[in-house]
Amino acid sequence: MKKAIVGIVFLFLGVTLIGCNKKTEAKVVSAKEVQTLLELNNVQLIDVRTPKEFKEGHIENAQNIDFLSSTFTEDIKTLDKEKPIIVYCRSGKRSANSTKKLQEAGFTEIYDLEGGILKWKQEGFKTQ
Repeated sequence: MKKAIVGIVFLFLGVTLIGCNKKTEAKVVSAKEVQTLLELNNVQLIDVRTPKEFKEGHIENAQNIDFLSSTFTEDIKTLDKEKPIIVYCRSGKRSANSTKKLQEAGFTEIYDLEGGILKWKQEGFKTQ
């Protein structure tokens, strides 16, 4: 009986530890899926392009946090880790790299716009 209880405790601890070490992967989503996600009022939309690129046109309500900035890691700490986050850049490379930094910072619900703002525009969605 004692061995069975000890076995159950170790099984529980093992499952708990495995669950704690599980990393959340960012989900690459289409422009249409992003449009649907934006209808939720608790989502954070982050444009990781440079301020110059951002001024040339961005998705409405996006916040600009430049991935190439030396303060990027500090800047993302101002975001709410409890809310979903959508990131995009020009074509997808910087946003893919930024999702890794977001994961390291403790964000768990991360979406990456497939093809960046180029694909967004190609699909007929507006920018401002």
